Amino acid sequence: MGDSGGRGRPGRPRRVPDTGTLSPRDQILDAAAALFVAHGFAGTSTRMIAERVGIRQASLYYHYAGKDDILADLLSSSVRPSLDRIRALEDRSAAGGTIDGGALLYAAVLIDVRTLAATSHNVGTLYLLPEIQHERFDAFRAEREDLRVTYDRLGRAASRAAGGATLGETDGLLGDLLIQLAETVIQLRRTREPRPEDAHAIAGACLRICGAESAIVERARRGAIALLEDALVN
Repeated sequence: MGDSGGRGRPGRPRRVPDTGTLSPRDQILDAAAALFVAHGFAGTSTRMIAERVGIRQASLYYHYAGKDDILADLLSSSVRPSLDRIRALEDRSAAGGTIDGGALLYAAVLIDVRTLAATSHNVGTLYLLPEIQHERFDAFRAEREDLRVTYDRLGRAASRAAGGATLGETDGLLGDLLIQLAETVIQLRRTREPRPEDAHAIAGACLRICGAESAIVERARRGAIALLEDALVN
């Protein structure tokens, strides 16, 4: 994950949003993301955000009560989509009765890495800001903890399938390792645009942490692609 020391060197956005196609609320989020990453949370005011969007400060307050709410929305956008999609994938797989632990973990990592790669102005770099520990951001921290627990659960299943139970038996460690590895894309975005193969490389590394050998990783890759394609169709 990124640290607050990189504020002067904001992460590059994956793409420059066309503000003409964004709703006023999304324009506020995009402007705030750029300013929070460049100047930090404390160094950004709602007036600065409004000026960047090109609206009056009073208009900003029509959409958000303050910059706390804006940051909470931005942080949630880096976690909630992954959680929702991964849980839906688990439910679909369970209903079908064909749960492949390796494929599910691989697919989860692809989803999470792609979510983080698409966040506005690389907002993942804000995760370690001291302000994030305040209770007003409890909801974000709870969502991220849910994601970490999900990684731990999927990692244990993948580890059992691969015949390697050492890390899976260590309470919480596997989930910590997997979520941190997925979040390496945040650091990657500081220097270049993520490529499609980056997500697969990270997912493969997560499987290897769970004890999977190359043949199992390849099988998981194929299974994950099939799972995601099926989810899009259905």
